[in-house]
Amino acid sequence: MNVPWFKAAVVGAAAGFLSGLLGVGGGIIIVPALVLWLKIDQYRATATSVTVIVVTAAAALATFGAGDAVDWSTAAFVFIGSAVGALLGARYLERIPEWSLAAVFSAVMAIAAVRMWI
Repeated sequence: MNVPWFKAAVVGAAAGFLSGLLGVGGGIIIVPALVLWLKIDQYRATATSVTVIVVTAAAALATFGAGDAVDWSTAAFVFIGSAVGALLGARYLERIPEWSLAAVFSAVMAIAAVRMWI
């Protein structure tokens, strides 16, 4: 797949900035940008986003982890749950039709937006 490096870098910069600023970026920014702007299919966009989140999180940890901003006991439990969930999600990703992934992703983002607004 031949993706313009500049567009991919812009997606990464936007996702990284918003991740550091708001705690979002991975799925919320990267997946839609890869699908809509870079024309990558939903499966590959999801896998790419999850892979990139590792580096994004490590960069944020370098800043937040140095002080007392992280609740480490909560982070440990969230890590365990998210690791198990990610393994299961990755295992079942390609069993779900692409249109269903896009629909569920859109619904989750819409619900989150409304809940945060209210």
